[in-house]
Amino acid sequence: MNLDFAPSGRSSVGIEWELQLLDADSGDLRQAAETVLAGLAGPGGEPHPNVHPELLVNTVEVVSGVCRTVGEAAADLQRAVEDLRAVTDPLRIELASAGSHPFARPAFQRVTNKERYATLIDRTRWWGRQMLLYGVHVHVGIEDRSKVLPIMQALLTRFAHLQSLAASSPFWGGEDTGYASNRAMMFQQLPTAGVPYQFDRWEDLESYVEDMTRTGVIDTFSELRWDIRPSPRLGTIEVRVCDAATNLEELRATSALTHCLVEHYSTMLDDGEELPTAPRWYVAENKWRSARYGMDAILIRDGSGEEELVTDTVAAMLVELEPVAERLGCTEDLALVRRILDDGASYQRQLRVAERGDLDAVVASLVAEMRAGRPL
Repeated sequence: MNLDFAPSGRSSVGIEWELQLLDADSGDLRQAAETVLAGLAGPGGEPHPNVHPELLVNTVEVVSGVCRTVGEAAADLQRAVEDLRAVTDPLRIELASAGSHPFARPAFQRVTNKERYATLIDRTRWWGRQMLLYGVHVHVGIEDRSKVLPIMQALLTRFAHLQSLAASSPFWGGEDTGYASNRAMMFQQLPTAGVPYQFDRWEDLESYVEDMTRTGVIDTFSELRWDIRPSPRLGTIEVRVCDAATNLEELRATSALTHCLVEHYSTMLDDGEELPTAPRWYVAENKWRSARYGMDAILIRDGSGEEELVTDTVAAMLVELEPVAERLGCTEDLALVRRILDDGASYQRQLRVAERGDLDAVVASLVAEMRAGRPL
């Protein structure tokens, strides 16, 4: 099977952000995506270019265009959110986001009426119906297909650090799960989700896709829902490991870190340097440690097996990536990661709110952060 990789501008960036539609009175999820999307449609019924449907009708996804900087992509998302509010506010629908909703029940959620979603639920049954999950996906353009797989392998030595910084799903169905990112644990139950395979040659990836297609595991490449995957149609690497950000500031932070890491590894390849790698068992262990312990996780740094507190590694990464951020025009965005290191991640704020109040108060805090555009 030939898997063509589209031309793409080096280190161009695009961001996708999944948002929850909440009832303004109860704080529970509203099954209102069809109504909201219809309200956004143009005079000829054409859909909004930056707001899309998702698996569940309690969800919409806002997407940026192909941008040069994270700041430009974030501005696209902010405009899309403002367009959404013009429709949702009169309907008494609030917008919020996080890796999960604190108390909503998966069994009560309706699936969007599309064949691909119906097929997913029919195949995965109970686990598919648990996918009450929200994420951020960052696409970074790769100008040469030969770079894709080495950069992906290098990113797997740092993807758990991104997951810790973005962790925002400590609650599930009204319970404190004890995990910083319960979304990470739930999503990997789908048969083609979770930690990707590490291929050394593009032909090996093509053979894998051919095998999965021939045996009916997938119908299209997009059904590979790995935490990091190539997007051949767009010519990008897509990093999907992050829980949905509760606010635009933290979205800018983790997106800038992702953007800088990809460009950093691309430059290393240009300079003939060897990229870091880690065995699959270390990568899987890091994913679990990050999901469980979040900002307190002690992660395996690379194939040597050395370990380090996630916050120490990230602090060193910020220094190393400063020149990259300057080249990419995201110095201010990358600096926002420091605030997460200093003040904590979303899951920690949610747990503090729950200690003082209840899960209704947690939902209110998510709504407030979305409106404020920053952590509160």
